[in-house]
Amino acid sequence: MFKKILVANRGEIACRVMRTARNMGIATVAVYSDADARAPHVLMADEAVRLGPAPAAESYLKAELILLAAKETGADCIHPGYGFLSERESFARACAEAGIAFVGPPPNAIAAMGDKIESKKLAKAAGVNVVPGYLGDIADTDEAVKIAGEIGYPVMMKASAGGGGKGMRLAYSEQDVREGFEATKREGLASFGDDRVFIEKFILSPRHIEIQLIGDQHGNVLYLNERECSIQRRHQKVVEEAPSPFVTPKMRKAMGEQAVALAQAVGYYSAGTVELIVSGADTTGESFYFLEMNTRLQVEHPVTEEITGLDLVELMIRVAAGEKLPLSQDDVKIDGWSVENRVYAEDPYRGFLPSTGRLVRYSPPYEEGVRVDDGVVEGSEISMFYDPMIAKLITHGATREEAIDKQIGALDAFRIEGIGHNIDFLSALMQHPRFRSGAITTGFIAEEYTEGFHGAPASPELKRKLAAVAALVDLERSERAACISGQLADNIEVASERVVLIDGEQIHVNDEEGELIVDGEAMELDSDWQLGDPLFVAEIDGAPLSVGVERKNGAWKLTAHGASHRVEVLPPHVAQYRHHMIEKIPPDMSRFLLAPMPGLLTRLHVSPGDKVEAGQPLAVVEAMKMENILRAEKAGTVKAANYAAGDSLAVDATILEFE
Repeated sequence: MFKKILVANRGEIACRVMRTARNMGIATVAVYSDADARAPHVLMADEAVRLGPAPAAESYLKAELILLAAKETGADCIHPGYGFLSERESFARACAEAGIAFVGPPPNAIAAMGDKIESKKLAKAAGVNVVPGYLGDIADTDEAVKIAGEIGYPVMMKASAGGGGKGMRLAYSEQDVREGFEATKREGLASFGDDRVFIEKFILSPRHIEIQLIGDQHGNVLYLNERECSIQRRHQKVVEEAPSPFVTPKMRKAMGEQAVALAQAVGYYSAGTVELIVSGADTTGESFYFLEMNTRLQVEHPVTEEITGLDLVELMIRVAAGEKLPLSQDDVKIDGWSVENRVYAEDPYRGFLPSTGRLVRYSPPYEEGVRVDDGVVEGSEISMFYDPMIAKLITHGATREEAIDKQIGALDAFRIEGIGHNIDFLSALMQHPRFRSGAITTGFIAEEYTEGFHGAPASPELKRKLAAVAALVDLERSERAACISGQLADNIEVASERVVLIDGEQIHVNDEEGELIVDGEAMELDSDWQLGDPLFVAEIDGAPLSVGVERKNGAWKLTAHGASHRVEVLPPHVAQYRHHMIEKIPPDMSRFLLAPMPGLLTRLHVSPGDKVEAGQPLAVVEAMKMENILRAEKAGTVKAANYAAGDSLAVDATILEFE
């Protein structure tokens, strides 16, 4: 077995690999950029080596620096994590030449499956179902338009070396192809160093299902069941679960056997994932097609671990050391259900724009059946240079419903402050009737949130509970204020009755000698909350509830079950005059084009004096390796341009002004 392992990655996956290595008695080496000098993965490792400046291209993506660090520290193997180096064939070969084991598949398999075009040809030859499409080189936009027309709309344009939702564009018409083909090429070149694009048929009512594989160097390849990854935004996975609510035992066997056949055809070993697109409109389950094979460990691997009881990282390390797999296909079981939510640094209330900054508060949930994989701590910086994922929240239960309900409770208890995050949105997904029914497709988010996300709707029962919480925290605050010395009256009595204004409704709450009355009905509430605690943890009418509590602008901000509520709490004699208060109208900002996030202004399509129409592209801002097209809200004339292509932008920077 290996003595020392270098983890060629950062963040939560680096910490994940190090935990397993430590359990196996293997020493660990971390590598880091200047931005990660005090990151948790660096502090967790036995040794750490600086690679270079913050940009990944100058640090984590430099294979020669990784190898040099391994040699300097005496590491006898390298684990790439999720493949920060894209698991290039050349890197795996370089490891072999240096006498350092690579914890991953052989170079030939990486090369065969790393090219999406060639991998589809190999899959077809191995008897695997493939999506109809064009796999040859596409010279220019005109040829792309011709090919798309022959395949039949809708089509998907994909960068050949793409992954992680980058370098993908869906086209429903010729105009979509003309607008998106060149952008797809640019994203492929910027993110993967390869601007080749292929086009394939877009499957209607598609579900994204993948098969987890593990193989050894002795010819054994197993499939470890499937994962459902259909809940996606901009082709990037948000929610994953195992098993899939759509897959039958017959489907699982057919998918698994085809995936194994493909792996064996290229001499594959280590962990890998065969991704499939499945037609949700075909209830026979026979319409599944090969998308790609990821020759690495996947972000969503914990849900497979939870239902199989296996440690995929440990198996990868043992396979790299030449050991045989300690199990057969018949030993692979399904124990219960597991769901994973990706907690991202993005603001769902502002169109999911990336958010960067410091984690002023970071408090993940700790309870039975809940697992948090992260690589940050309170005070960590979420940088614009890397992926926006903060953590992975994984739950396990006997049934799908139990695993989902645990997610809702855990998300309520997950406290993050300092940056925008998607916890409310994830909770809303977990509560959505369509998601809970299992009738999901890759278009779920786009279809169910056509007007954007504005918070999960609160039931009347939840509003009653939030009103009770608001009244109690306000009473606690008032009683503390009454104890301050030097006031005009010596004995200030705090009235126990409150009127709570929440979402336009008035709810009357009275704490009568320990008995809580909410709109005339008794409510049992048990909590140890103290003034200043950011989380109000309680049992209300026998059910647990965690509520985020914050005093903000003269009101309470309560966060629970996928939404934040501005709650006013007033004594009855004050509440009767509340309707006389004048509401402040926000200023009209439509005369300005503001940068919605920090990033790089890559293109500016207009100049002062130009007339624009509603919906017209005005500028392109790149952030976290994704291009974001900013469009005109309404018709007008450009008065001034304050930035030029190539300039760096802060959030809310005024790019353009209109007359």
